[in-house]
Amino acid sequence: MHADELPIEIPLVRRLLEEQFPEWAALPVERVPSMGTDNALFLLGDHKVVRLPRIEWATGGIDKDFRWLPLLAPMLPVAIPEPLARGRPAAGFPWDWGVYSWLPGENPGLGSGGAALALDLAGFVRALREIELEGAPASRRGKGLATQDERARQALFEVPEALGAWEAALALPEWEGPPVWLHADLLPGNLLVRGGRLAAVIDFAVAGVGDPACDLIPAWSVLSGEARQLFRREAGLDDATWARGRGWALSLGLIALPYYRETNPAFAAVARHLVDEVLAEANVRS
Repeated sequence: MHADELPIEIPLVRRLLEEQFPEWAALPVERVPSMGTDNALFLLGDHKVVRLPRIEWATGGIDKDFRWLPLLAPMLPVAIPEPLARGRPAAGFPWDWGVYSWLPGENPGLGSGGAALALDLAGFVRALREIELEGAPASRRGKGLATQDERARQALFEVPEALGAWEAALALPEWEGPPVWLHADLLPGNLLVRGGRLAAVIDFAVAGVGDPACDLIPAWSVLSGEARQLFRREAGLDDATWARGRGWALSLGLIALPYYRETNPAFAAVARHLVDEVLAEANVRS
């Protein structure tokens, strides 16, 4: 997916386990199909997953996971990954990596989530916002939409009709409240559902504190139209924050669509859906 990512296959995972965690080295190892873009995942036995950064820019997620996930977990209403063991560079792999608890579930379909999922997602983002932990890191997606402007404009050749909606988003007032915790990457690949309910949330690599608008993205990715409005009410945020969330959904879709079209079609489909849903909503409002 990226020009300078490392090839990561099962033999490498086995070598790393044999060198650092021999007690797990005999367990079956199976690559996990994923639309994720920054890490390679491998099921280890039945209850663990090995997570290795594909590319240098993703390496900071390991530090964040082992520092913050154990503190966040008891304060959240659904399961999140439990870090079990931290691996070090070895066997030709240059970065830290991790072994985590395996969380069962399936990714929700695009636009398929109903009322139950909307309520669960709203409860999750509300619970995050209420957390207070000293020294919390800033999330790069907790900043203003202007941070997305250069890359979003570069991608507008793909969907030129989105220019008006994007410029309207940039004109919105910025968050004036205190920085609050946000996951910042609540895309379908990081949500696990069982029986239509939110069972777990994974991948906290860009989590931190800032403007909570980015955590509204599920409204335009996994929820149906009616469920979107329920999520909006239950998330408990003002109209400007909701509109900024719509801007974040648009920007992520615009940027990801051309970048991943060939290398990650599943993620490109998510990007296309985000753009289409935002533009459809804009047309209804106009």
